[in-house]
Formats: sequence, C-alpha cells, structure tokens
Amino acid sequence: MLFDTDILIWCLRGNPRAARVVDSDSMRATSVVNVMELLQGSRDRKEVGLIRSFLKDLGFEVIPLTENIGHRALVYVEEYALKSGLHVADALVAATAVERQAILCSGNLRHYRAISELEVKGFRAE
Repeated sequence: MLFDTDILIWCLRGNPRAARVVDSDSMRATSVVNVMELLQGSRDRKEVGLIRSFLKDLGFEVIPLTENIGHRALVYVEEYALKSGLHVADALVAATAVERQAILCSGNLRHYRAISELEVKGFRAE
C-alpha cells in the first residue's frame, strides 16, 4: 500500500488509528513527493531526523519519480486540474500509485476522486 502524507503525519503525531493502518500492511510504501512534503513541514533538524527514522524503522519503501510517473502525472494535471482542482503533488502521488499498481491510503479522498484508475482506501483519523 502507498501511504499519503496525511497518514504519515498522523502516525508521527501518535494517532493510534493511523498507526494501526500502517502496521496492518507489511508492504509499506510512500512516494518521494510525500517524503518531501514531510520534510518541508519540519520545524528543525530534530524533526527531520524523526521523519527519517520513522520511515526507516517501519521499513517504508520510498518510491522515486520515474519517466512513466512524470508522464502519467502530466496527463492527470492536463485532464483534471481545471475540472477538479488536482494539484501537482497529488497528481504525482496518484501516478506513483497507479504505476506501481498499489492502493493509495489517504484521508483526502476528494483530491483523488476524479482519477478512475486509481484505487484509494479512505482513512479517518477520528
């Protein structure tokens, strides 16, 4: 399963529901875009270290961008940005999941609902 940034943030903040969802999947993955979003939101070097340790300790595969992911994301932006407000980062994450034939776990279903070939597992932190 590919985990979106929001799930990772909830885990890092100690949300037990998010932790159970992550723990329930042994094939944990996330996009390099999600990692960049986490790092960008860091307040200091200590948080950067916590994020890196979290991903490493839980065995997350960080999936890099490829030519195919970039091309698919471009198609998604061209097709859905005006209609549904799809942003570049979300297009890259969706394209990563589709290219890897992975389910995307996210609490932000509205970001992805326009993409029919994407399988999304919804999550609520409450």
